[in-house]
Amino acid sequence: MPEPQSGGGDGRRAVAARRAPDDIDRRLINALQGDFPLDETPFASVAAALGLSEAEVIDRLQSLLDDHVLTRFGPMFQIERMGGAFCLAAIAVPEGRWTSVVEAVNAFPEVAHNYRREHRLNMWFVLATETPDGIAEVACRIELATGLAVNLFPKEREYFVEMKLEA
Repeated sequence: MPEPQSGGGDGRRAVAARRAPDDIDRRLINALQGDFPLDETPFASVAAALGLSEAEVIDRLQSLLDDHVLTRFGPMFQIERMGGAFCLAAIAVPEGRWTSVVEAVNAFPEVAHNYRREHRLNMWFVLATETPDGIAEVACRIELATGLAVNLFPKEREYFVEMKLEA
């Protein structure tokens, strides 16, 4: 599989990590997966559990983000409960147009998780909008920008899978 590149030819938004995490980074990553303390000083609480200072936890977390070891750190919201919507989408992109279509699709702020697949529908991405009606509107705008049909695959049923990966 090709290495992820920001806005690169494979459609991914991720960038390869600039460094490998050390043992302390791995302990921090493991501690931050779920059960984040909801108190006035959550980073101090995490630091105390790991035997670190609050400043070191914050600095290391920022370094992990800056160095692309982590792609994001933050809460996961159930967007539908806030009035918004998510939808999986796919496009059949002709090989000769791949790069230009990637750039056009990724230019939409509503697009996330854009990946190339070995299938007739070779570009898959997630649309996230402030309202359910926004999904169709953004899909139409992408169709106008690319000249290609956007196939929408709305969620039929939701499952909660808590996945924690040991760093």
